[in-house]
Amino acid sequence: MPTVASYCSIFLKPEMLHIYRQVTALQRYQTFILTKTRQEVATFPFDPVIELPAPRKRLLRRFIRKYLQKAPALLYRGEYDVLLDAVQKGGADLVHIYFGHTGVHLLPFIENSGIPTVVSFHGADVMPRPDRPGYLDQLRRLLQVVPLALARSESLAARLRELGCPPEKIRLNRTGIPLDQYSVTDRSQRPARPVRFVQACRLIEKKGLRTTIEAFAQVRRAFPESSLAIAGDGPLRGELQDLVARLGLAANLHFTGFLNQTALRELYAYSDIFVHPSEITAGSDQEGVPNSLLEAMATGLPVVATRHGGIPEAVTHGEEGFLVAEKDTASLAESMLALAEDPNLRHRLGNSAAASVRKTFEQSAQIAALESYYEEVSSR
Repeated sequence: MPTVASYCSIFLKPEMLHIYRQVTALQRYQTFILTKTRQEVATFPFDPVIELPAPRKRLLRRFIRKYLQKAPALLYRGEYDVLLDAVQKGGADLVHIYFGHTGVHLLPFIENSGIPTVVSFHGADVMPRPDRPGYLDQLRRLLQVVPLALARSESLAARLRELGCPPEKIRLNRTGIPLDQYSVTDRSQRPARPVRFVQACRLIEKKGLRTTIEAFAQVRRAFPESSLAIAGDGPLRGELQDLVARLGLAANLHFTGFLNQTALRELYAYSDIFVHPSEITAGSDQEGVPNSLLEAMATGLPVVATRHGGIPEAVTHGEEGFLVAEKDTASLAESMLALAEDPNLRHRLGNSAAASVRKTFEQSAQIAALESYYEEVSSR
């Protein structure tokens, strides 16, 4: 069986479940993981995972490579040699690098190792990085060198084309959802009220959580017994909790913290409407297609979200839910109210949402597509 070395700088952060699903679902390829740092071992068990050792400090060679040869950091720090050794010892036929910014860092390896390498792009990695001068120029160079660039959504594929990636190199690598884990919940016999909203995500700017909370404050005036659960954790939690207190929502809005998959499925089954008003950040960060949105849809939840990134590729306005403009609190609240007021509409849109995910985002079909890309690169 051919072997792919899957490189992820951190294996894995809690929000990287989609990567874990991908590497554990391969059928026609075997893989081993290369990483600098291993995290969440209990949540993401995997073997083999190779934590790359720090290169030996050869100060003279480092001085020559850095100051005389003007070599990139990967070379003068000795990371190139460590990585190449690990890939060769693992018998890899090709390498899959997760995230474009990691691909930029590993550009000398892609250019010089002679080992076929693909890079997958997920969202923030196609945007400017003010902390890394020259990043976009290096990214453009990467897109010329790499044999295939994998994009999680059509919107990210369009961004790669804007950056100069030849269209014939771009392949769609959608998030795959293991649908055997997400059965459709029958909500048709529930009482019309109370209405339970849910959003599941990291508590970061691009998830639009301030807009969610402010819109829910408007909804609660018409539905005082309604509730909103925000599942996840992140740097904005304190700020968002302060906003909830200022708006007097503490009795109706609950932060659950980070939930494991079992608890998250239970929360979806308990809920009636999924909310996810993603937005472009000040640093131009954007979404692909949010995993939580697809998982919620798979259980039959109708969606209220934004015309952002890859979301319109999963949600058609009026069919699986409603889409509004980014940061449009009034329109978001209006759409939330429309679903809250009409249980039959919720049921119809929710059934469409479940069917749509099963048609477009089923995991085995996405894995088959990924492995066809591996074969395409390996055969060149």
